[in-house]
Amino acid sequence: MARTSPRTDRRQTTTGDDLTELLVMLARGDESMFGLLYDHIAGPVFGLVRRVLRDPAQAEEVTQEVLVEVWRTAPRFDPDRGNARTWIMTMAHRRAVDRVRSEQASRDRESKTVDAERTAPPVDEAVAIQLEHQQVRAALGHLTDIQREAIALAYYGGHTYREVAELLDIPLATTKTRIRDGLIRLRDSLGVMT
Repeated sequence: MARTSPRTDRRQTTTGDDLTELLVMLARGDESMFGLLYDHIAGPVFGLVRRVLRDPAQAEEVTQEVLVEVWRTAPRFDPDRGNARTWIMTMAHRRAVDRVRSEQASRDRESKTVDAERTAPPVDEAVAIQLEHQQVRAALGHLTDIQREAIALAYYGGHTYREVAELLDIPLATTKTRIRDGLIRLRDSLGVMT
């Protein structure tokens, strides 16, 4: 007949009530009970956390966090509301799920950052666009008021020549002339080569 180690025997004979007693004694200040409690519950906690996280290194880390939390919060344990095993395993499950959610949120943030970097124009391109806008605004200042108004309606307002003529209450030919003269003046102000 094969002998089992004392540690295995201790785990097999430990009931939820025994763990509850250990936790209650720990809560009362008997710190030596933590070692016994640890021996009985660390394996099951790790197994549960490992199933949720799948990564052994993270599972070890979360198991350690759970056991430290058990140590810190032992005085909050109420044996009238349930046994220690259930209390600890619930804590472990919550902590493991929180880690999964945290990892997912981190991946989502990284993904959004990468997407934003892909869609944002490079800084030099953005600066060049800004300078072009400033040059165009300055060049528009060299136009007469009637040329500026006609060009603004046609190019910034998206109106056709006929619509610009109706909006300004002037003949279509006059509208075309104002826009053409304004564009020539803009070209000269901007130094654009044709």
